[in-house]
Amino acid sequence: MSDWIRACALDDIDAEDVMRFDHDGQTFAIIRAPDDTVYVTDGLCTHERVHLADGLVMGHVIECPKHNGRFDYRNGKGLKAPICVDLKTYEAKVEDGDILFRLG
Repeated sequence: MSDWIRACALDDIDAEDVMRFDHDGQTFAIIRAPDDTVYVTDGLCTHERVHLADGLVMGHVIECPKHNGRFDYRNGKGLKAPICVDLKTYEAKVEDGDILFRLG
């Protein structure tokens, strides 16, 4: 049994966009970078637990829709106040046109 989780098809997300994905009681943000690389982070902002899928993706940054806190989604680093805690990121890949990630 594989430990990879299928999130969605690559074509379900436009370049420089984000999509919410819920799995096993947890929320994730599935992000497609401008160069079509995919990234997966926790889906809730670390500041006030707002869904990041409602935010804006610009280059390699995702902005929280509530207080405009920003993260580098490639490594989860908080970039702008009020963010004090970095975002958890997960290994992701595209295989046969699907976005997969794993929790480990």
